Amino acid sequence: MKLGRLNHIGVATPSIADSIAHYRETMGATDIVEPFDLPEQGVKVCFVNTPTDSGMNGTQIELIEPLGEGSAIRGFLEKNPLGGQHHVCFEVEDIAAAREWFEGKGKRILGPTRIGAHGTPIFFVHPKDMMGQLTEIMETPKGAH
Repeated sequence: MKLGRLNHIGVATPSIADSIAHYRETMGATDIVEPFDLPEQGVKVCFVNTPTDSGMNGTQIELIEPLGEGSAIRGFLEKNPLGGQHHVCFEVEDIAAAREWFEGKGKRILGPTRIGAHGTPIFFVHPKDMMGQLTEIMETPKGAH
């Protein structure tokens, strides 16, 4: 298993609209993807794209807002009402091999491998096994970079 690039940093927010305004007005962001719902994960998602000098894809900020009462993000926001960093996401070439590798290292995987916001397979590794940081592992999107 080889760790790939940092794809995005997930930021939980009580309001994607307010967060978009913040990134535009305070941070000068101009490349913001229109928010969309991921009902199977119980979230509304929006990506703020960061620029790079090399022409490659920059790291994204993934804004995540609860969608529905059963959203896992809702619990995070109850503890952190202003929102905040929720997870980091790294790319891997082969999601099945990565999952096997993490499990072989005794790391706890949270739930099944599923399709994430980028349309590729993902899984999450428990924060207690990752130095306190919820970590998303994502198969590199085809044709990326």
